[in-house]
Amino acid sequence: MAYAVKEIYLTLQGEGAHAGRAAVFCRFTGCNLWSGREEDRSTATCKFCDTDFLGTTEPGGGKFASSSELAERILEVWNDDVVGGRPFVVFTGGEPLLQIDEELIAECQARGLEVAIETNGTLEALTEIDWICVSPKAGAAFVQRVGDEIKLVYPQHGCSPEDFEHLDFKHFFLQPMDGPDRAANIELAANYCRSHPQWRLSLQTHKLIGIP
Repeated sequence: MAYAVKEIYLTLQGEGAHAGRAAVFCRFTGCNLWSGREEDRSTATCKFCDTDFLGTTEPGGGKFASSSELAERILEVWNDDVVGGRPFVVFTGGEPLLQIDEELIAECQARGLEVAIETNGTLEALTEIDWICVSPKAGAAFVQRVGDEIKLVYPQHGCSPEDFEHLDFKHFFLQPMDGPDRAANIELAANYCRSHPQWRLSLQTHKLIGIP
């Protein structure tokens, strides 16, 4: 299978349970909840996406003809700058489950990579993935109902924390919605977490410190 990748880069995971951890981000092109084009945002299921997942021309991006080629490139990006530690890759998008498959996971793990995924939960994740982070979106089908962490962008009309608190996840995070109301949304999320301690606050620390 060929893979269309927007970008591959080394950074720190900015969100959730692994916040602050060195990670290679592999961002796939394409999503099933928004085309990625601004002219389609008003009719998209997910209207608040803050990620550019169109095209394959960003650093590290491109078309990869095989799972082994992509896995090797990810490991090279890790090895270029990291000393020690288990290599860690986060597959994201867009929606990475439109492309990720068993072959790619196996090729990554064969090279010692720990494999994480950030998904909107509309598609079933492969059980071989080491870490599954699900970020539900209002108005979208919710299929992936188990995982390691659920990261709910908050607030979302029609998508409340109570809808998910009974599910089989190890970690429950509220992430304030970015945009012009970010300060108010941080306060709302913080207040909710104070009164509902099952949930923890997740801030986008990569944006706060100015890294990709």
